[in-house]
Amino acid sequence: MKPRSMEEKISYLLFLMGFAGLACTAALCIFVFHKAFREQAWTALERETDLVAAGCAQVDDPSQLETYVDGSLRITLIASDGSVLFESATNQPMENHLSRPEIQQAMKSGVGRDCRDSQTLGYETYYYAMLLTNGDILRVAQDSETIWSIYDAALPAIVLSCFLMMGAAAIIAGLLTKSLVQPVLKMTDDLDHIQENVPYKELIPFAENIHSDRMLRENNEKMRQEFTANVSHELKTPLTSISGYAELIETGIAKPADTPDFARKIHVEASRMIQLVNDILQLSHLDNVSETGAAPAMETVDLLDVARECVERQKVNARHSYISLTYLGESAPVTGSRSLLDELCQNLCDNAIRYNRPGGKVQIITACTRDGHCTLTVKDNGIGIPKEAQTSVFERFYRVDKSRSKATGGTGLGLAIVKHIARIHNARIKLDSVVDEGTTITVIFETAS
Repeated sequence: MKPRSMEEKISYLLFLMGFAGLACTAALCIFVFHKAFREQAWTALERETDLVAAGCAQVDDPSQLETYVDGSLRITLIASDGSVLFESATNQPMENHLSRPEIQQAMKSGVGRDCRDSQTLGYETYYYAMLLTNGDILRVAQDSETIWSIYDAALPAIVLSCFLMMGAAAIIAGLLTKSLVQPVLKMTDDLDHIQENVPYKELIPFAENIHSDRMLRENNEKMRQEFTANVSHELKTPLTSISGYAELIETGIAKPADTPDFARKIHVEASRMIQLVNDILQLSHLDNVSETGAAPAMETVDLLDVARECVERQKVNARHSYISLTYLGESAPVTGSRSLLDELCQNLCDNAIRYNRPGGKVQIITACTRDGHCTLTVKDNGIGIPKEAQTSVFERFYRVDKSRSKATGGTGLGLAIVKHIARIHNARIKLDSVVDEGTTITVIFETAS
């Protein structure tokens, strides 16, 4: 089903509101006019009755009341027993009127009135009765058009007016809708500055979200381009070395005594490429997890066990670099992916060893705080990170000391992987570092429930 435009919907609703308003106004007018019409009819009939009653006191014979009769007025004089003494509408004998509602009311309270449908279609008769001083009852009646017959007579004009009003309402609704919608449509003319061209304050959050989304997309695209350029550069360097050494061996330029050394260099560069490709694949996987929200299988993991196994895996690497590697702390259960938490600890520990000095120390510490958090801390006394670089170390391919990173085989992706793993676990990272004194990185998790 094709969705309607906002302009069509607003026009439809405005037209519907106009129609509903017209219908309600018509119903209210009918009610008010009918009530006013009847009140006016009763007031006029009451005045006529007072005049006839005054004349009735001055006549001796009821037939003399004929002088007060005009074309629309009907006069009836009724005795206290209900017999009709005078009727202006006919000379024929009439039945007893004691059962008539207006007569009964007049006998009880002095006056009475009733309205009954007339024999003539579209008319109703108003009866007003008054108790005279001599005990007789004077009744004055008058035929009048019903409010509905008046409306029937005016029906063509009413229908025409309704059509004209609805046509005007449709035109006004269209113009009003266009004046409301056009500023919104013009917002899209310049998406780069959409937040500066907001016509209505209700659209400010909408415009800001669009602007933020565009900025985020542009930043992501820029990051992808930079990432592609960095990957190309990082892969080109070892490939050039491998190609160069292989060519020397292939052409026989390399001396037999140099061949083992060239082969070793080719192996080192190939290992570095493998490590780089593995890190890129892992980072791509973590990006996909973050974007799709497809979180890995979670379980209760003790950070103390993660630290213990990390020390076991890294002790050979630490020994080759003459680094003392230890772990300590208490049981710290968190909800997470065991493989990802192992990799997080591995990368932090590897960086602490890589950017340290011979004879240095690396400690992995686990703890639980009173506020319901568990922490994994990797602390070293290595070269440290300059303050101006501390906000950038978690970016991809960022290296504080590029020459040292390449000399030690770093890819520049370790801390970026750590940041992604922490984000997947809703964890926070705290970095404290002083140049030539060392670095402490703490990852703060929610305690497993």
